[in-house]
Amino acid sequence: MTNSPPPAEELRILDAELRQLDARRAVLLARRAWLVNTLYAAPPAPLAPPARRTEATAPSVQNVLLVLGGLLLTVAAIAFTLVSWGHMGIAGRALVLGAVTLAALGVPLPLLRHGLRSTAEAVAGLGLALTVLDAYALHEVTFTSVQGIGYAAAASAVLAGVWAAYGVGIGVLVSTEPAGRAEGEEPHRSPTGSVLLRLPLPLALLAAQLPLLLWAVARDAGPVTITAAVLATAAADTAVALLVSLKPVRIAAAAASVGMGAWGVLAAGWLSWSASDPSSAAPAAGLLAFAAVIALTAAWHAPEPKLALGTALTGGLLLVAAVGGVLRVSLPGAWTVPGCLLCGVALLAVVRMRLPDPVRRGLAAASGCVQALAVAWALPLVALVLVGPLGWVERIWSAAPEDARAAVTTNLPWPAHAATGPLVLAVVAGVLVVAGRGTAWWGQALMAALMLGVAAAFVVSAVLELPYAVGMVVQGFVVVAVLAFAGAAPRLEAPVKPDEGAAPVRSPLAATAVVLALVTSLSLACVALASRTATLVVLAVLVVVFAAAAAWRRESGVWLWCAPASLAYATALTCAIGAAADWQPQHTALLVLAVPVVAAVVAARLEGSSMTVPVEVAGAGAGLLAIGLASTDPPVLALVLGLGGVVASGTALRPDRRHVGYVAAALFLLAAWVRLASWGVGTPEAYTLPVTVPALLLGVVRRRRDPRVSSWTAYGPGLTVTLVPSLLAAWGDSDWPRPLLLGAAALAVTLLGARHHLQAPLVLGGTVLTLVALHELAPYIAQVVGALPRWVPPALAGLALLALGATYEQRLRDARRVREVLGRFR
Repeated sequence: MTNSPPPAEELRILDAELRQLDARRAVLLARRAWLVNTLYAAPPAPLAPPARRTEATAPSVQNVLLVLGGLLLTVAAIAFTLVSWGHMGIAGRALVLGAVTLAALGVPLPLLRHGLRSTAEAVAGLGLALTVLDAYALHEVTFTSVQGIGYAAAASAVLAGVWAAYGVGIGVLVSTEPAGRAEGEEPHRSPTGSVLLRLPLPLALLAAQLPLLLWAVARDAGPVTITAAVLATAAADTAVALLVSLKPVRIAAAAASVGMGAWGVLAAGWLSWSASDPSSAAPAAGLLAFAAVIALTAAWHAPEPKLALGTALTGGLLLVAAVGGVLRVSLPGAWTVPGCLLCGVALLAVVRMRLPDPVRRGLAAASGCVQALAVAWALPLVALVLVGPLGWVERIWSAAPEDARAAVTTNLPWPAHAATGPLVLAVVAGVLVVAGRGTAWWGQALMAALMLGVAAAFVVSAVLELPYAVGMVVQGFVVVAVLAFAGAAPRLEAPVKPDEGAAPVRSPLAATAVVLALVTSLSLACVALASRTATLVVLAVLVVVFAAAAAWRRESGVWLWCAPASLAYATALTCAIGAAADWQPQHTALLVLAVPVVAAVVAARLEGSSMTVPVEVAGAGAGLLAIGLASTDPPVLALVLGLGGVVASGTALRPDRRHVGYVAAALFLLAAWVRLASWGVGTPEAYTLPVTVPALLLGVVRRRRDPRVSSWTAYGPGLTVTLVPSLLAAWGDSDWPRPLLLGAAALAVTLLGARHHLQAPLVLGGTVLTLVALHELAPYIAQVVGALPRWVPPALAGLALLALGATYEQRLRDARRVREVLGRFR
């Protein structure tokens, strides 16, 4: 059993242990403080130097050294061949070159077997360079009578074959994988599993670019033969790129094919462009067709879809260029573009065949490019027909032109070979309609086809040189037909494919048609400016047509611009009627005011429609034009302003147009002022009182409805408009009636302000009353001041200052009391 000590003994033991723990804690804390101070006092330990970063790996250094060594040896061999060759005999020459070449070509074999691949590549490159020197030396010694270019063609063919055989043969000899190749280095193997060097086969391919070209040059062949040799070489390169699986060879063949093909296409294009007859254009067309076949073959077998798409696009364009070159010299100039366009359209028929998808899409893109270029060729004609009539603005009613072409050209030149422009636009429009059916871009195709079709129909009269009146009739029918199509166009499009379940979307055809109608109608109106009768008739017809269109389709969207267009043409018609009747501009302004009246009536009937605001804006524009026309005759201007105020007042009767009442008041006020000015009235009260009285009445009404409105807001503007100009006039008036009447009016205003506790009338009336009194007393004060000695004014000023200082606190209390009283006023 455990014997527990008595409580007193146990308490003594616990106290002893706690004292020991406290002593130990104190020792440890002292040691910690000493260590901390020691660390802070010691100098900082030096940082370890950063590890050096390897800027070049061992294989990279090895490759650089090997390449430099091979280059130096090649340079040395060239120097030996060119400089030291003549110091040796035939045997010595053959022995040296043969031994060095064979050694350079044979050394890579054991190097590959021992895994020294990079060294083998460098030595093999040296050996291949030596073969070129051997061929040069052989020509200088043995075949000196052979032409240099012909020998170069044969030598390049032989070297290409030798290098290719060497590259394949050395891979066959090294049939086993080298045991000692560098870490991370993979051997380059052929499909049969043999190890191949990287240099010989690509270099053989590059050497193979020269034989046909040099042979053609050596035979003094013409540009056609040389271009054919270049394209044949490109065809061979394409075949190698498609059939060979070795990556270095495939890359080199693809690059060579692109380079030689581009060269051949440019040369063939130049031959086609410079041809002057079908006999000289046919060979160039054959060359372009050959290039197209190469491109399409590459597209058919290309492994990458993007590459196939690009090459098919190029092939399609080359086919069209081949046919277009022959058409250019065989047909009249106006039919060259239509012929090329038909060739581009024919490419779409090829798309229906069983071809790889990238090829079909590439040919379709080529057809689209051809059609886009044809449309771009016809755009200057369309721009001329639309913009050219603006020249009649400066020569309005000068003389009717002979035909529709003279009506649109004015002083601009007619584009060359533009006779087939409408045909091109119509063909492209038809292609868009047919090709776009059932596609995702069906809506965009219809919109583009509509624009092209309208453009084709609109320029026909100018192209055919129809009589002036007939041309305007044709263009007018185009405007009406486009508006009719806009009204009949379907609002919703069907889904692209029924099985996709796509939601129907709103068609843009109606909006596009209305915009086209507006643009073409503006051009037609400008064409009509050449004749007075044509102007009146065309503007009247346009007013009726657009008004009917606006009344027919009132929904929102672009249709809302038909009513403003009708009002704009109505404004132009009224101006034309006034000019035709030889009226003065101010008299014509009265006729123009009929347009704002009609606009106000129509807007009232269209209340709540989206067409309301455009109609009102068009009416306001016509009103501003009427004011401008009447500005030269003040009496008529006052009448026009008053009538405009009546129209604005009628508009302000509508609940949603109450704010137009301010415009009406401003127009009435301006009308009154203009009338007073025309009568020669110079009294300012005649101008200010018509403003003050309505303003004060409105202030009274507003204060009755809302007593919290400040008197400055209710009465301040009206009182200021009259009191301030009258005060300025009174100070410059030497007679007594104006100051007397103004003072009486100011006194009445002051008393009314004091009676009704209104701050604005009290302050304004009191201020004006004080200033009028000072104005009236000014002569007497001047006389008194002139009669007094000069020391009296300073003395009086000093006495005033003394009195003010003695009663300063009382004056402050009085000013504070006045401010409090005024503060209680409204």
